[in-house]
Parts: sequence; structure tokens; C-alpha cells
Amino acid sequence: MNLGILFFLILFGGWAAGKLTQRIKLPAVLGMVLVGVAIGYFFGNNLPASLNESSGFLKTLALIIILLKAGLGISRSTLKRAGLSALLMTFIPCTFEGAALTVILNYLFGFDWVVAGLTGFMLAAVSPAVVVPSMLELQSKGYGQKNAVPTIVLAGASVDDVFAITFFSICLGLATTEESISISSALLAIPVSIITGLLPGIIIGLFLAWLFQRSKMAVVEKVLILLTVAVAMVEVGEMIDSAALLGVMTVGFLLLERAESSAVELSGQFGKIWFFAQIILFVLIGMSVNIEVALNAGFTGLIAIAGGLIFRSIGVLIATQFSSLSVQERIFCVIAYCPKATVQAALGGVALAAGLPEGELILALAVLAIIFTAPLGLIGINIFGTKLLDKGNA
Repeated sequence: MNLGILFFLILFGGWAAGKLTQRIKLPAVLGMVLVGVAIGYFFGNNLPASLNESSGFLKTLALIIILLKAGLGISRSTLKRAGLSALLMTFIPCTFEGAALTVILNYLFGFDWVVAGLTGFMLAAVSPAVVVPSMLELQSKGYGQKNAVPTIVLAGASVDDVFAITFFSICLGLATTEESISISSALLAIPVSIITGLLPGIIIGLFLAWLFQRSKMAVVEKVLILLTVAVAMVEVGEMIDSAALLGVMTVGFLLLERAESSAVELSGQFGKIWFFAQIILFVLIGMSVNIEVALNAGFTGLIAIAGGLIFRSIGVLIATQFSSLSVQERIFCVIAYCPKATVQAALGGVALAAGLPEGELILALAVLAIIFTAPLGLIGINIFGTKLLDKGNA
């Protein structure tokens, strides 16, 4: 397929489908995902090879844009209101779901414990690419501001993946090598990853705040600097296995604290860029879905995924137990923590590429998780966000 035609299908098709789904009171991103699924299904064999090489970077770039916008909208007072719940939401739901799925997959599919563990934690990761835009939209409309509900979900979702990917990596190492692996050392990688992600974010955030306050550069130049620096942070972060996306949010947070006028300008500009970036992101996520592969997992796969979500929901309720959140707000957090897409799309084929006999089934489960949870999660957030969250500032 010609790149120009593909560009038209992705951007115009994604935009048009988003408009159509909005007309029937569903989130626009759902239409974008469905367009991606259709493109992948009908044109998958004819897509240019260059797309495979660039799609990973394009998805990462879109995620960086929305996380910068998220960071630029989180003030210190809002973060304080989020408090302990935001911290607990980073690891309790993921741990509950990953552990439960390990047992469920061992029982239902006969996976050995290590393979069940890597599959369970791959499936357990929540998708910031789906959750963050939805929370920012609710935040912009004033929903859940009193108890900082969107911020709790934003903060949790940005770190949840660190835990899921770390446990996935531990189990993958155990499954693919005969060498002795120190699990305690691997677990130590979690706080190390968070710290090495945060520190550059703090340093760069403070420097950029100082620079933007003392310079008279145009806002478009500030956008250029912030975006390219954030991309560099993520690229380096991937090399050293740090939670670089958390650092990206930290940069935005510090800009709002130290250079508020620049942060407000930048937030507006990134909102405009996000209009295009979201279409590319969600269409590409849809294109990574292979319906035929998902069908291989069948009804049993759906039972496993649903079982994992039940335990994730229990984890969310425990993480918010001692907060000031109302019952309705806690239920909304359960709904908001369901969508999966980004990590499953990225890691679903890793086990197959590593030569594990269960690799094809693991990929099928990853695809099924995206198809099942992303649309339902988006619809749930869209419908219940305005019903369960109070409107108005603290």
C-alpha cells in the first residue's frame, strides 16, 4: 500500500470514525481503534515495511505528548490530595491481577508457573495510552477534582507498567535461560527503575523551568525543546531500563510549579498537537490487533482475562480503602483501571520470538485482552465518569 494512502486512512479515517462514535455517545478513541483494526484486517499483508519500523516510535511519541500534557496539569496541591492512594495504586492492583492470572493460567491452560507468571504480568499492565487521555478529559471538565480522582488514576497508571514489565522480564529470563537468576536482584530493579526515571525528570524539569523563565523564546520553541528533550529521556530510559515516562510527567509537573505561565502556554500547545497524535496512536494500536490470532484463545481466554480483572478490581478497592474517596469514586477507579493495550501490543509477541512453545497462545491472549478491555474500559470511563464523579473544584 502507498504511504500516502495509508496516511490518509489513518488520519482522516481515524478522525471520521471518532466523530461517528461521538455521535452515538461513545468515546472518539473507540472509533479510532476500530479503524485501526479494520486497516490491519483488510490491508495487513500489503502495509509498507517502513510502518513496522516506525510504528513503535510513533506510539511512544504520542504517549510522550499526552504524558507531558498530564504533567503540565498536575499541581502540588492536587498531588497532595491524591496522597497515599496514588502511591498504592501504582503496585497493588497490578500485583493482585498478575498473581491471580498466574494461578488461573496454570489451571486453565496448563502453563508451568514461570510461563504463567510472564503471561499474567504481561496481561496485568494497564494502558496509560488509553487511561491518561480519558482522565485529562474528565479533569478538564471538572469531574472528580475534589478528591483528585483523575490524578490518582494518572499517577498510578504511569507506574503500574513498571511493575508489570519488571515481573514479566523476571519470568521471561527464568523461562529462556538455564543460568541462575537472582529474583531479589531483579525485584530491586523496580525501585531502581523508578528512581532513575524520576531523577533525570527532576533535573531537567528544574533546568527547563529556569530557562523558560529567563528567556524570551517563542512558545513554539519551548514546545520544540520540551518535546525533543522528553523523547531523548525516553530513548535513554529504554537503554537503561528506567521508568522514563514517569520522568516525563515529572518535567511537566515541575514546569507548572516553577514556571506557571510557560506551563499554561505549553499545555495549550500540546493539547493541539495531541489532536493529531491521538489519532495516530489509537489507530496504530488497533492495527496491532489480529482478530484471527485472538480467536485462538477462545472463550477460555476471556474467562482468564475476566478473572484477572476481578482481582485487579479487588486491588483497586484495597488501595483506595483508607482514602477520602467516596464509594462511587472508588468504583470509578475500578472501571478506569481496566483498559489494556500498549504493553500487550508491545510484549504480546516476545514469548513467541523467544521460542517458547506457548508463544502463539500467549500472543492470542494479549490480542484478546486488547479487544476485550480497551473498548469496554473506554465506554465505562465515558459513561460512568460523569455519573460517579462529582463536578466542581475542591
